[in-house]
Amino acid sequence: MIPAPAPLVVFDLDGTLLDTHADLVESLNHTIAILGLEPVSYDDLTHLVGQGARVMIERACRLRGHPLESEAMPALVERFVAHYAAGMPGHTQPYPGLVAAMDRLKSAGYRLAVCTNKMEKLALGLLEKLDLTGYFDAVTGGDTFEYRKPDARHLTGTITRAGGDISHTVMIGDSVNDIAVAGNAAVPSIAVPFGYSDVPVSTLAPDHIITHFDELTPELVETLMRDYAAKVAV
Repeated sequence: MIPAPAPLVVFDLDGTLLDTHADLVESLNHTIAILGLEPVSYDDLTHLVGQGARVMIERACRLRGHPLESEAMPALVERFVAHYAAGMPGHTQPYPGLVAAMDRLKSAGYRLAVCTNKMEKLALGLLEKLDLTGYFDAVTGGDTFEYRKPDARHLTGTITRAGGDISHTVMIGDSVNDIAVAGNAAVPSIAVPFGYSDVPVSTLAPDHIITHFDELTPELVETLMRDYAAKVAV
């Protein structure tokens, strides 16, 4: 009998694995200050993040009534990336219970991966600064492939890089892009409500919601995979 492939849990990064809000806001405000714009706040962040630095800057400028010409964007992205990278890890920390949850999953033979719209080099650098890279079989960013969340190929490409199998994978995230990419790839999803979604995560129709990483267990993941397989088979 061929053994079942190792189950894989794929995490979003910002607002799911890591509480990055203070450093994102700080670097974003550093970036738009050169344009003379008023700073954004944490309350604004849920409307700004999710599609990488470029879109975050565009949205912040739009929020402040300052539409950007396309030729201005490369220098602004460079300013953001330089400031953010220089300050890592800054105030960023894993969410409570995350490390213990990942230890549980790894001890049960799970593979772990990150699928984020953050630039790959920033994601890798941040995880390295926090001594977390050893947990992951793959880390992909918004610039790793020619496509990004919610395009299913970002998630399926991450699964391939991690040595996983799509039928034994669960996606965990905090926003519409994460739940949508899971649905687009036909993978069950877990939502967390403590991230940066601009709407209640329950309205995104995830397959399950956890309010703390203490709830993330191999038993939960196995139940979700089994129930999802039964649902799609109907």
